Amino acid sequence: MLRPSTPPIPPLPPLPPLPFTPAYPLRTERLDLRPVRHDDFDAVYAYQRRPEVCRYLYWGPHDEAASRASVADKTTRTTLRESGDFLQLAVVVHETGTLVGDVTFVYASRRHRQGGIGYVFNPEHAGRGYATEAARALLELGFDQLGLHRVQAELDGRNTASAKLLERLGMRREGHLRENEFLDGEWSDEVVYAMLAREWRAGREHSFESSRP
Repeated sequence: MLRPSTPPIPPLPPLPPLPFTPAYPLRTERLDLRPVRHDDFDAVYAYQRRPEVCRYLYWGPHDEAASRASVADKTTRTTLRESGDFLQLAVVVHETGTLVGDVTFVYASRRHRQGGIGYVFNPEHAGRGYATEAARALLELGFDQLGLHRVQAELDGRNTASAKLLERLGMRREGHLRENEFLDGEWSDEVVYAMLAREWRAGREHSFESSRP
């Protein structure tokens, strides 16, 4: 019996050499994504200490000592040297210089071209699209600069606001794990979203076509 033919796999883009340090800042229309600095402490502590910010996270709320340790660790997360490394970047508004949150990019697997994204934002700056804009910059980093095949994000199943953000980016809901984590004294679900490189390219082409006069 003949095996059904499968379409050829397109050649993969070359991977950048390691260590890899992005050209900072990663700039969007309104934001700069740059390395966290020690003098960012006040702005970061302002949201890390808030219970509503940490509700769906594995940490916090932080006291001052824990937040200082967090900021100190983030200052070292600027370069990717091997699989498993990650970047942690402050998100700063161009116009005002205000730090509104921080984002994480995970270089999950070089061999399998996998990455991950995460984000934490100060709710005082919610409703302006900053988190969506910053997360899109991380997808651009993963697909366009690092040549990744797939980028995913995991979130608590109760975090509907984050789910809507990922859907706005064009990411697909791939998995829903029932009661697989015990957080805040109760069992919670985990939801997985992801995007493939070809979906990223198709989305950009669609946006370009839509913007043509």
